[in-house]
Amino acid sequence: MTVTLRPATADDLMAVGGLHARSRQAAYRDFVPAEALASDSGDLLGQWWSERWKWERDTHLMTVVDAGDRLVGFSYVGPHELDPTGYGELCAIHLEPDQQGRGLGRALMVDALGTLHGRGWRRAALWVLADNTHAQEFYRRGGWTADGVERTEHVGSALVPQLRYVRDLP
Repeated sequence: MTVTLRPATADDLMAVGGLHARSRQAAYRDFVPAEALASDSGDLLGQWWSERWKWERDTHLMTVVDAGDRLVGFSYVGPHELDPTGYGELCAIHLEPDQQGRGLGRALMVDALGTLHGRGWRRAALWVLADNTHAQEFYRRGGWTADGVERTEHVGSALVPQLRYVRDLP
């Protein structure tokens, strides 16, 4: 099966929303209440991505992974919300649950780091759920380090603590 990374188009955003919902449900089910995860359906997240795309497509870049004729992953990068001049941000990496462990997340991370560096940033930041130890380990293996900055944000209807990870860009 051929796997391809490519820039997303507006036509991808509803599929991205469905993938985002499935990825969250699988990755967060042990620490985010089921009703909070269910409150963000694939259609709702597709509409959210479509709206976000309108406002951010000049400053952010989404990359998608196609495996055969199926969209199976995406990343989203742009300026860091707290320090847009000093940091780029890896805003998201999500994969279809059945695609984890195949190197696609790593490929998206390497691509995102190259994109951020190419846009002139020398450091990058990302936010990860404080209870998502699987994702934290993935990012640590990729050279990221928690810097002690925390915030609380919504996942669906639940407020969840997040940790900021940072790293130098290659």
